[in-house]
Amino acid sequence: MKKNKKTFPIIEHVSIIDSGTEGQSIGKVNEMVIFVKDAVPGDVVDVEITRKKSNYREGRAINWHNLSDKREKVPCEHFGVCGGCKWQNMQYQWQLHYKQKQVHDALTRIGKLELPEIKPILPSKNIFYYRNKLEFTFSNRMWLTQQDIDSEKKFDNRNALGFHIPKMFDKILDINHCHLQKEPSNAVRLEIKKYAIENSLPFFDIKAQQGLLRNLIIRTSSTGELMVIVVFYLEEKETLEKLMNHISEKFPEISSLLYIINPKQNDTISDLEVKIFKGNDCIYEQMGKLKFKISAKSFYQTNSEQAYELYKTALDFADLQGNETVYDLYTGTGTIANFIAHKAKKIIGIEYINSAIEDAKINSDINNISNTEFYAGDIKNVLNNEFVQQNSKPDVIITDPPRAGMHEDVTNKILEIEPEKIVYVSCNPATQARDLMILDKKYKIEKIQPVDMFPHTHHVENVVLLAKKL
Repeated sequence: MKKNKKTFPIIEHVSIIDSGTEGQSIGKVNEMVIFVKDAVPGDVVDVEITRKKSNYREGRAINWHNLSDKREKVPCEHFGVCGGCKWQNMQYQWQLHYKQKQVHDALTRIGKLELPEIKPILPSKNIFYYRNKLEFTFSNRMWLTQQDIDSEKKFDNRNALGFHIPKMFDKILDINHCHLQKEPSNAVRLEIKKYAIENSLPFFDIKAQQGLLRNLIIRTSSTGELMVIVVFYLEEKETLEKLMNHISEKFPEISSLLYIINPKQNDTISDLEVKIFKGNDCIYEQMGKLKFKISAKSFYQTNSEQAYELYKTALDFADLQGNETVYDLYTGTGTIANFIAHKAKKIIGIEYINSAIEDAKINSDINNISNTEFYAGDIKNVLNNEFVQQNSKPDVIITDPPRAGMHEDVTNKILEIEPEKIVYVSCNPATQARDLMILDKKYKIEKIQPVDMFPHTHHVENVVLLAKKL
Protein backbone atom coordinates (compact mmCIF):
# COMPACT_ATOMS: atom_id res chain seq x y z
CA MET A 1 0.00 0.00 0.00
CA LYS A 2 1.35 3.43 -0.97
CA LYS A 3 2.12 5.72 1.96
CA ASN A 4 0.51 9.16 2.07
CA LYS A 5 2.97 11.82 1.04
CA LYS A 6 3.72 14.38 3.74
CA THR A 7 2.28 17.78 2.89
CA PHE A 8 3.99 21.14 3.42
CA PRO A 9 2.65 24.70 3.31
CA ILE A 10 2.85 26.38 -0.09
CA ILE A 11 3.51 30.06 -0.87
CA GLU A 12 2.37 31.06 -4.34
CA HIS A 13 3.84 33.47 -6.88
CA VAL A 14 7.23 34.01 -5.25
CA SER A 15 9.54 36.19 -7.36
CA ILE A 16 13.15 34.96 -7.28
CA ILE A 17 15.34 38.05 -6.98
CA ASP A 18 18.84 36.83 -6.20
CA SER A 19 21.15 33.86 -5.72
CA GLY A 20 22.26 32.97 -2.20
CA THR A 21 24.32 30.60 -0.13
CA GLU A 22 24.81 26.91 -0.90
CA GLY A 23 23.53 27.33 -4.44
CA GLN A 24 19.98 28.25 -3.41
CA SER A 25 18.09 31.17 -4.88
CA ILE A 26 16.41 33.93 -2.87
CA GLY A 27 12.82 35.11 -2.93
CA LYS A 28 10.99 37.62 -0.73
CA VAL A 29 7.38 37.71 0.44
CA ASN A 30 6.27 40.50 2.80
CA GLU A 31 9.90 41.12 3.84
CA MET A 32 10.32 37.40 4.65
CA VAL A 33 13.38 35.91 2.92
CA ILE A 34 12.85 32.48 1.35
CA PHE A 35 15.76 30.29 0.22
CA VAL A 36 14.50 28.25 -2.72
CA LYS A 37 15.91 25.10 -4.35
CA ASP A 38 15.67 24.46 -8.10
CA ALA A 39 14.87 28.08 -9.01
CA VAL A 40 16.84 30.71 -10.95
CA PRO A 41 16.77 34.50 -10.43
CA GLY A 42 13.98 35.82 -12.61
CA ASP A 43 11.67 32.82 -12.05
CA VAL A 44 8.23 33.30 -10.51
CA VAL A 45 7.34 30.11 -8.64
CA ASP A 46 5.17 28.44 -6.06
CA VAL A 47 7.34 27.33 -3.15
CA GLU A 48 6.72 24.34 -0.91
CA ILE A 49 8.12 25.37 2.49
CA THR A 50 10.27 22.66 4.07
CA ARG A 51 11.83 24.59 6.95
CA LYS A 52 10.72 27.53 9.08
CA LYS A 53 12.99 29.85 11.04
CA SER A 54 12.17 33.08 12.83
CA ASN A 55 13.62 35.32 10.12
CA TYR A 56 13.62 33.14 6.99
CA ARG A 57 12.11 30.11 5.28
CA GLU A 58 13.52 27.32 3.14
CA GLY A 59 11.67 25.49 0.40
CA ARG A 60 11.64 24.06 -3.09
CA ALA A 61 10.03 25.32 -6.27
CA ILE A 62 7.12 23.09 -7.30
CA ASN A 63 5.34 25.16 -9.95
CA TRP A 64 6.60 27.81 -12.37
CA HIS A 65 4.49 30.81 -13.43
CA ASN A 66 7.39 32.47 -15.25
CA LEU A 67 10.70 31.03 -16.44
CA SER A 68 13.75 33.26 -16.14
CA ASP A 69 15.70 34.25 -19.24
CA LYS A 70 18.81 33.32 -17.20
CA ARG A 71 17.87 29.64 -17.38
CA GLU A 72 19.89 26.98 -19.20
CA LYS A 73 18.88 23.54 -20.45
CA VAL A 74 20.22 20.94 -18.00
CA PRO A 75 22.27 18.12 -19.59
CA CYS A 76 22.56 15.91 -16.49
CA GLU A 77 19.85 13.37 -15.68
CA HIS A 78 20.80 13.53 -11.99
CA PHE A 79 20.31 17.29 -11.61
CA GLY A 80 18.09 18.24 -8.70
CA VAL A 81 18.84 15.07 -6.74
CA CYS A 82 22.64 14.98 -6.80
CA GLY A 83 23.85 18.00 -4.86
CA GLY A 84 26.99 18.54 -6.93
CA CYS A 85 25.99 20.99 -9.69
CA LYS A 86 23.19 23.12 -8.28
CA TRP A 87 23.65 25.92 -10.83
CA GLN A 88 23.58 23.74 -13.92
CA ASN A 89 20.17 25.25 -14.78
CA MET A 90 21.69 28.77 -14.95
CA GLN A 91 23.53 30.20 -17.95
CA TYR A 92 27.26 30.30 -17.33
CA GLN A 93 27.61 34.08 -17.72
CA TRP A 94 25.05 34.49 -14.92
CA GLN A 95 26.86 31.97 -12.73
CA LEU A 96 29.92 34.20 -13.08
CA HIS A 97 27.83 37.28 -12.29
CA TYR A 98 26.56 35.86 -9.01
CA LYS A 99 29.99 34.57 -8.00
CA GLN A 100 31.43 38.03 -8.55
CA LYS A 101 28.57 39.46 -6.50
CA GLN A 102 29.22 36.89 -3.76
CA VAL A 103 32.80 38.12 -3.43
CA HIS A 104 31.72 41.78 -3.32
CA ASP A 105 28.95 41.12 -0.79
CA ALA A 106 31.21 39.11 1.52
CA LEU A 107 33.98 41.71 1.58
CA THR A 108 31.61 44.66 2.07
CA ARG A 109 28.88 43.19 4.29
CA ILE A 110 30.95 40.82 6.44
CA GLY A 111 34.33 42.54 6.30
CA LYS A 112 32.95 46.08 5.98
CA LEU A 113 36.09 46.80 4.00
CA GLU A 114 37.06 49.63 1.69
CA LEU A 115 37.64 48.02 -1.70
CA PRO A 116 39.32 48.90 -4.96
CA GLU A 117 37.47 47.90 -8.12
CA ILE A 118 37.12 44.12 -8.22
CA LYS A 119 38.61 42.64 -11.39
CA PRO A 120 36.18 40.65 -13.59
CA ILE A 121 36.06 37.02 -12.55
CA LEU A 122 38.28 34.66 -14.57
CA PRO A 123 35.96 32.11 -16.22
CA SER A 124 36.81 28.44 -16.53
CA LYS A 125 37.80 27.40 -20.05
CA ASN A 126 35.89 24.14 -19.62
CA ILE A 127 32.57 24.11 -17.80
CA PHE A 128 32.09 20.33 -18.09
CA TYR A 129 34.56 17.48 -17.53
CA TYR A 130 36.97 19.81 -15.74
CA ARG A 131 37.67 17.84 -12.56
CA ASN A 132 40.79 15.68 -12.22
CA LYS A 133 39.48 13.76 -9.20
CA LEU A 134 36.16 12.19 -8.19
CA GLU A 135 35.28 10.01 -5.22
CA PHE A 136 32.39 7.56 -5.33
CA THR A 137 30.77 5.45 -2.61
CA PHE A 138 29.45 1.88 -2.77
CA SER A 139 26.24 1.32 -0.84
CA ASN A 140 23.47 -1.26 -0.50
CA ARG A 141 21.10 1.63 0.35
CA MET A 142 20.49 3.24 -3.02
CA TRP A 143 18.52 6.49 -2.81
CA LEU A 144 15.14 6.21 -4.51
CA THR A 145 14.09 9.36 -6.35
CA GLN A 146 10.50 10.61 -6.23
CA GLN A 147 10.09 9.23 -9.73
CA ASP A 148 11.23 5.80 -8.49
CA ILE A 149 8.77 5.94 -5.59
CA ASP A 150 5.85 7.10 -7.73
CA SER A 151 6.47 4.29 -10.19
CA GLU A 152 5.76 1.72 -7.43
CA LYS A 153 8.43 -0.43 -9.04
CA LYS A 154 10.04 -3.04 -6.81
CA PHE A 155 13.74 -2.47 -6.15
CA ASP A 156 15.05 -5.82 -4.93
CA ASN A 157 18.63 -4.75 -5.63
CA ARG A 158 19.47 -1.47 -3.90
CA ASN A 159 23.21 -1.54 -4.72
CA ALA A 160 24.54 1.83 -5.81
CA LEU A 161 27.85 3.38 -6.77
CA GLY A 162 27.73 7.15 -6.76
CA PHE A 163 27.47 10.23 -4.57
CA HIS A 164 26.06 10.90 -1.12
CA ILE A 165 22.67 12.54 -1.02
CA PRO A 166 23.23 15.95 0.66
CA LYS A 167 23.00 15.73 4.46
CA MET A 168 22.38 11.95 4.38
CA PHE A 169 25.43 9.89 5.35
CA ASP A 170 23.90 6.50 4.52
CA LYS A 171 22.06 7.18 1.24
CA ILE A 172 23.83 7.04 -2.12
CA LEU A 173 22.51 8.24 -5.48
CA ASP A 174 23.45 5.75 -8.18
CA ILE A 175 25.17 7.65 -11.00
CA ASN A 176 24.79 6.70 -14.66
CA HIS A 177 26.79 9.53 -16.18
CA CYS A 178 28.66 12.35 -14.44
CA HIS A 179 29.58 15.44 -16.46
CA LEU A 180 32.43 16.46 -14.15
CA GLN A 181 35.33 14.18 -15.13
CA LYS A 182 36.47 13.14 -18.58
CA GLU A 183 36.42 9.56 -19.77
CA PRO A 184 37.20 6.85 -18.99
CA SER A 185 35.88 7.92 -15.56
CA ASN A 186 32.25 6.95 -16.24
CA ALA A 187 33.26 3.78 -18.07
CA VAL A 188 35.51 2.64 -15.21
CA ARG A 189 32.84 3.25 -12.57
CA LEU A 190 30.07 1.51 -14.52
CA GLU A 191 32.24 -1.50 -15.35
CA ILE A 192 33.26 -1.97 -11.72
CA LYS A 193 29.63 -1.79 -10.61
CA LYS A 194 28.57 -4.25 -13.33
CA TYR A 195 31.27 -6.75 -12.36
CA ALA A 196 30.44 -6.42 -8.66
CA ILE A 197 26.73 -7.10 -9.18
CA GLU A 198 27.31 -9.98 -11.61
CA ASN A 199 29.71 -11.61 -9.15
CA SER A 200 27.59 -10.90 -6.03
CA LEU A 201 30.24 -8.78 -4.33
CA PRO A 202 28.59 -7.15 -1.29
CA PHE A 203 28.32 -3.36 -1.39
CA PHE A 204 29.05 -1.67 1.92
CA ASP A 205 26.33 -1.16 4.52
CA ILE A 206 27.48 1.82 6.55
CA LYS A 207 24.91 1.34 9.31
CA ALA A 208 25.63 -2.36 9.84
CA GLN A 209 29.35 -1.87 9.10
CA GLN A 210 29.53 -4.83 6.77
CA GLY A 211 30.20 -5.56 3.13
CA LEU A 212 33.27 -5.61 0.89
CA LEU A 213 33.28 -2.70 -1.56
CA ARG A 214 33.50 0.69 0.07
CA ASN A 215 34.82 3.54 -2.10
CA LEU A 216 36.21 4.26 -5.55
CA ILE A 217 38.55 7.16 -6.34
CA ILE A 218 39.47 8.11 -9.91
CA ARG A 219 42.21 10.64 -10.70
CA THR A 220 43.15 11.89 -14.16
CA SER A 221 45.89 14.29 -15.19
CA SER A 222 46.78 16.70 -17.97
CA THR A 223 49.63 14.33 -18.89
CA GLY A 224 47.10 11.65 -19.83
CA GLU A 225 47.76 9.40 -16.84
CA LEU A 226 44.99 7.62 -14.96
CA MET A 227 44.86 6.48 -11.32
CA VAL A 228 42.14 4.18 -9.97
CA ILE A 229 41.89 3.41 -6.24
CA VAL A 230 39.45 0.82 -4.88
CA VAL A 231 38.77 0.93 -1.15
CA PHE A 232 37.71 -2.38 0.44
CA TYR A 233 36.29 -2.94 3.90
CA LEU A 234 37.97 -6.34 4.24
CA GLU A 235 40.98 -7.96 2.59
CA GLU A 236 39.39 -10.97 0.90
CA LYS A 237 42.46 -11.67 -1.17
CA GLU A 238 41.07 -13.95 -3.88
CA THR A 239 37.96 -11.83 -4.51
CA LEU A 240 40.02 -8.64 -4.42
CA GLU A 241 42.54 -9.93 -6.94
CA LYS A 242 39.85 -11.09 -9.36
CA LEU A 243 38.19 -7.67 -9.35
CA MET A 244 41.47 -5.78 -9.70
CA ASN A 245 42.62 -8.05 -12.54
CA HIS A 246 39.30 -7.46 -14.29
CA ILE A 247 39.75 -3.68 -14.00
CA SER A 248 43.31 -3.95 -15.31
CA GLU A 249 42.28 -6.06 -18.31
CA LYS A 250 39.34 -3.84 -19.23
CA PHE A 251 41.30 -0.61 -18.87
CA PRO A 252 44.96 -1.17 -19.82
CA GLU A 253 45.41 2.63 -19.95
CA ILE A 254 45.38 2.76 -16.13
CA SER A 255 48.88 3.78 -15.11
CA SER A 256 48.33 3.48 -11.35
CA LEU A 257 45.96 0.80 -10.03
CA LEU A 258 45.85 0.87 -6.23
CA TYR A 259 43.77 -0.43 -3.37
CA ILE A 260 43.23 0.34 0.31
CA ILE A 261 41.75 -1.73 3.12
CA ASN A 262 39.58 0.44 5.39
CA PRO A 263 38.06 -1.43 8.36
CA LYS A 264 37.23 1.82 10.21
CA GLN A 265 33.85 3.38 10.86
CA ASN A 266 34.61 6.38 8.64
CA ASP A 267 35.75 6.84 5.04
CA THR A 268 38.97 8.78 5.67
CA ILE A 269 42.06 7.16 4.15
CA SER A 270 44.79 9.57 5.29
CA ASP A 271 46.01 7.14 7.97
CA LEU A 272 45.76 3.97 5.86
CA GLU A 273 48.30 2.10 3.75
CA VAL A 274 47.97 2.40 -0.02
CA LYS A 275 48.85 -0.83 -1.81
CA ILE A 276 49.99 -1.03 -5.43
CA PHE A 277 48.21 -3.69 -7.49
CA LYS A 278 49.63 -2.68 -10.86
CA GLY A 279 51.63 0.20 -12.31
CA ASN A 280 53.05 3.18 -10.42
CA ASP A 281 52.28 4.58 -6.99
CA CYS A 282 51.55 8.01 -8.47
CA ILE A 283 50.66 10.01 -11.54
CA TYR A 284 52.06 13.37 -12.63
CA GLU A 285 50.37 16.70 -13.31
CA GLN A 286 51.86 19.33 -15.60
CA MET A 287 51.50 23.04 -14.83
CA GLY A 288 53.40 25.27 -17.21
CA LYS A 289 56.99 24.01 -17.11
CA LEU A 290 56.53 22.27 -13.75
CA LYS A 291 55.62 18.68 -12.96
CA PHE A 292 53.84 17.67 -9.76
CA LYS A 293 53.69 14.21 -8.26
CA ILE A 294 50.15 13.16 -7.36
CA SER A 295 49.87 10.19 -5.03
CA ALA A 296 46.66 8.57 -3.75
CA LYS A 297 46.37 10.94 -0.79
CA SER A 298 47.82 14.08 -2.38
CA PHE A 299 45.87 17.32 -2.42
CA TYR A 300 45.88 19.02 -5.79
CA GLN A 301 43.46 21.62 -7.14
CA THR A 302 40.73 19.61 -8.85
CA ASN A 303 40.48 21.94 -11.87
CA SER A 304 43.98 21.72 -13.31
CA GLU A 305 43.62 24.40 -15.99
CA GLN A 306 42.11 26.94 -13.61
CA ALA A 307 44.68 26.13 -10.93
CA TYR A 308 47.27 27.46 -13.38
CA GLU A 309 45.28 30.72 -13.73
CA LEU A 310 44.85 30.95 -9.96
CA TYR A 311 48.56 30.56 -9.26
CA LYS A 312 49.49 32.97 -12.06
CA THR A 313 47.27 35.53 -10.36
CA ALA A 314 48.95 34.93 -6.99
CA LEU A 315 52.38 35.32 -8.63
CA ASP A 316 51.32 38.49 -10.43
CA PHE A 317 49.96 40.03 -7.22
CA ALA A 318 53.16 39.17 -5.30
CA ASP A 319 55.21 41.03 -7.96
CA LEU A 320 58.43 39.34 -6.86
CA GLN A 321 61.76 40.86 -7.93
CA GLY A 322 64.03 37.91 -7.08
CA ASN A 323 65.43 38.99 -3.72
CA GLU A 324 62.44 38.26 -1.46
CA THR A 325 61.87 35.74 1.29
CA VAL A 326 58.32 34.41 0.90
CA TYR A 327 56.30 32.41 3.42
CA ASP A 328 53.72 30.13 1.81
CA LEU A 329 51.20 29.27 4.54
CA TYR A 330 48.97 26.19 4.12
CA THR A 331 51.32 25.15 1.33
CA GLY A 332 49.76 21.70 0.84
CA THR A 333 51.95 19.76 -1.59
CA GLY A 334 53.91 22.90 -2.37
CA THR A 335 52.17 23.82 -5.62
CA ILE A 336 52.20 27.59 -5.06
CA ALA A 337 55.65 27.48 -3.41
CA ASN A 338 57.23 25.65 -6.32
CA PHE A 339 55.27 27.69 -8.89
CA ILE A 340 56.69 31.00 -7.62
CA ALA A 341 60.14 29.77 -6.54
CA HIS A 342 61.93 30.98 -9.71
CA LYS A 343 60.92 34.55 -8.89
CA ALA A 344 62.09 34.68 -5.24
CA LYS A 345 65.24 34.29 -3.19
CA LYS A 346 63.74 31.80 -0.74
CA ILE A 347 60.35 30.14 -0.21
CA ILE A 348 59.32 28.78 3.20
CA GLY A 349 56.26 26.49 3.07
CA ILE A 350 54.27 25.44 6.14
CA GLU A 351 51.55 22.77 6.20
CA TYR A 352 50.02 20.71 9.00
CA ILE A 353 49.80 17.42 7.02
CA ASN A 354 53.12 15.56 7.12
CA SER A 355 52.54 13.53 3.95
CA ALA A 356 51.76 16.71 2.00
CA ILE A 357 55.08 18.22 3.08
CA GLU A 358 56.91 15.12 1.88
CA ASP A 359 55.19 15.52 -1.50
CA ALA A 360 56.15 19.21 -1.54
CA LYS A 361 59.81 18.32 -1.09
CA ILE A 362 59.60 15.69 -3.83
CA ASN A 363 57.96 18.22 -6.16
CA SER A 364 60.86 20.61 -5.59
CA ASP A 365 63.34 17.82 -6.36
CA ILE A 366 61.49 16.76 -9.50
CA ASN A 367 61.70 20.30 -10.85
CA ASN A 368 65.29 20.95 -9.70
CA ILE A 369 64.14 23.71 -7.36
CA SER A 370 66.66 24.35 -4.58
CA ASN A 371 65.38 27.51 -2.87
CA THR A 372 62.38 25.99 -1.07
CA GLU A 373 62.13 24.72 2.50
CA PHE A 374 59.08 22.97 3.94
CA TYR A 375 57.92 22.49 7.52
CA ALA A 376 55.11 20.31 8.88
CA GLY A 377 53.00 21.31 11.86
CA ASP A 378 50.04 23.33 13.03
CA ILE A 379 50.72 26.79 11.58
CA LYS A 380 49.57 28.64 14.69
CA ASN A 381 52.26 26.75 16.63
CA VAL A 382 55.01 26.68 13.99
CA LEU A 383 54.81 30.37 13.09
CA ASN A 384 56.46 31.85 16.19
CA ASN A 385 59.27 34.29 16.88
CA GLU A 386 61.93 31.60 16.90
CA PHE A 387 60.77 30.29 13.52
CA VAL A 388 60.85 33.77 11.98
CA GLN A 389 64.29 34.44 13.41
CA GLN A 390 65.56 31.12 12.03
CA ASN A 391 64.10 31.56 8.53
CA SER A 392 64.32 35.36 8.13
CA LYS A 393 61.46 37.78 8.26
CA PRO A 394 59.25 37.36 5.15
CA ASP A 395 58.94 40.18 2.65
CA VAL A 396 55.78 38.56 1.30
CA ILE A 397 53.32 36.11 2.84
CA ILE A 398 51.10 34.02 0.59
CA THR A 399 48.31 32.23 2.41
CA ASP A 400 45.85 29.70 0.98
CA PRO A 401 43.89 28.33 3.97
CA PRO A 402 41.01 25.81 3.95
CA ARG A 403 37.37 26.94 3.89
CA ALA A 404 37.44 27.74 7.61
CA GLY A 405 40.01 30.46 6.94
CA MET A 406 43.02 31.25 9.12
CA HIS A 407 43.16 30.66 12.85
CA GLU A 408 43.00 33.99 14.69
CA ASP A 409 46.45 33.31 16.19
CA VAL A 410 47.89 33.05 12.66
CA THR A 411 46.20 36.29 11.56
CA ASN A 412 47.50 38.12 14.63
CA LYS A 413 51.00 36.72 14.10
CA ILE A 414 51.01 38.01 10.53
CA LEU A 415 50.16 41.45 11.92
CA GLU A 416 53.09 41.13 14.31
CA ILE A 417 55.52 39.98 11.59
CA GLU A 418 54.48 42.82 9.26
CA PRO A 419 55.49 41.58 5.80
CA GLU A 420 55.40 44.26 3.12
CA LYS A 421 52.73 42.38 1.17
CA ILE A 422 50.19 39.61 1.75
CA VAL A 423 48.56 37.58 -1.02
CA TYR A 424 45.46 35.88 0.36
CA VAL A 425 44.06 33.04 -1.76
CA SER A 426 40.67 31.84 -0.52
CA CYS A 427 38.02 29.27 -1.44
CA ASN A 428 35.53 30.95 0.92
CA PRO A 429 34.99 34.72 0.58
CA ALA A 430 33.06 34.81 3.87
CA THR A 431 35.94 33.58 6.05
CA GLN A 432 38.37 35.56 3.91
CA ALA A 433 36.37 38.71 4.71
CA ARG A 434 36.52 37.91 8.42
CA ASP A 435 40.32 37.54 8.28
CA LEU A 436 40.78 40.64 6.15
CA MET A 437 38.81 42.64 8.70
CA ILE A 438 41.49 41.72 11.29
CA LEU A 439 44.36 42.46 8.89
CA ASP A 440 42.76 45.83 8.09
CA LYS A 441 44.47 47.21 11.22
CA LYS A 442 47.75 47.46 9.30
CA TYR A 443 46.96 46.58 5.67
CA LYS A 444 44.88 47.95 2.83
CA ILE A 445 43.45 45.99 -0.06
CA GLU A 446 45.20 46.80 -3.34
CA LYS A 447 43.79 44.22 -5.77
CA ILE A 448 40.98 41.63 -5.89
CA GLN A 449 40.67 38.85 -8.47
CA PRO A 450 37.89 36.22 -8.29
CA VAL A 451 38.56 32.96 -10.16
CA ASP A 452 35.94 30.38 -11.13
CA MET A 453 37.32 26.94 -10.36
CA PHE A 454 34.02 25.06 -10.13
CA PRO A 455 31.44 25.79 -12.86
CA HIS A 456 27.80 24.96 -12.03
CA THR A 457 28.44 25.38 -8.29
CA HIS A 458 28.26 28.45 -6.04
CA HIS A 459 31.91 28.00 -5.01
CA VAL A 460 34.40 30.69 -6.00
CA GLU A 461 38.10 31.29 -5.36
CA ASN A 462 39.27 34.81 -4.62
CA VAL A 463 42.77 36.32 -4.58
CA VAL A 464 43.40 39.53 -2.62
CA LEU A 465 46.59 41.61 -2.50
CA LEU A 466 47.25 43.49 0.74
CA ALA A 467 49.91 46.16 1.19
CA LYS A 468 51.11 47.76 4.42
CA LYS A 469 49.43 51.02 5.26
CA LEU A 470 51.75 54.02 5.32
